Amino acid sequence: MKPQLALQLYTLRDRLAQDFAGTLAKIAEIGYQAVETAFWPPGMTVQQAAILLKQASLTPMAAHIELPLGDQEGPVLATLATLGCTRAIWHGWPQDADYGSLAGVKRLAERYNRANQLLRQHGYSFGLHNHWWEFAPVDGHYPYQILLSELDPSIFFELDTYWIKTAGRDPAQVVAEIGPRAPLLHIKDGPAVKGAPMTALGDGTQAFAAILRASAGAAQWLIVELDECATDMLTAVQRSFHYLTQME
Repeated sequence: MKPQLALQLYTLRDRLAQDFAGTLAKIAEIGYQAVETAFWPPGMTVQQAAILLKQASLTPMAAHIELPLGDQEGPVLATLATLGCTRAIWHGWPQDADYGSLAGVKRLAERYNRANQLLRQHGYSFGLHNHWWEFAPVDGHYPYQILLSELDPSIFFELDTYWIKTAGRDPAQVVAEIGPRAPLLHIKDGPAVKGAPMTALGDGTQAFAAILRASAGAAQWLIVELDECATDMLTAVQRSFHYLTQME
């Protein structure tokens, strides 16, 4: 079964801030039928965004959210309910200081397990999105491998294949290692150098065919995301969609 395609709305955050409804219409016109949400433009409520997404026939397949702990519990649950979205993903930004030690990573795993327990009680699934620091060695260990062993098995991974490569690891190897616990893959391209602009899919260094083969059917969604781009972002979003749809 082929994975479905979605766009992380953070990619077009500047356009969305200027014309939210019009940008959603362009996303749908390109051919995307689903999106992953992140942060809303200033002054926009989740309720307003949900209405505009529905009008554009764009399904929120996942939502990047804060950890639903403490005073964030209510807002996170309300956001997911308003969007009608069942997947909650901790965006993992900025880097937590606890990633600097093995004990710290285990403390993070405890927090993630608490967040997962609460979300599952309300019928939601919980996943983690990575950056490069989860794949940088700490005391001879990779933080992502510590998380794999410490986290509740129901927590899934949204592997950002670009940041894995930026950290010096082989994305295909990591995707194969994590297997069915990585049903979501962030797909972006570029030189895989921190601080350098990204590119439309197919114009950079990523070996997407190898990554998808390594997934062995575990990937349910491929989510296009470009943090920044050397070319027009909307054009890159369109080219990336066509690149993926033309792959066997």
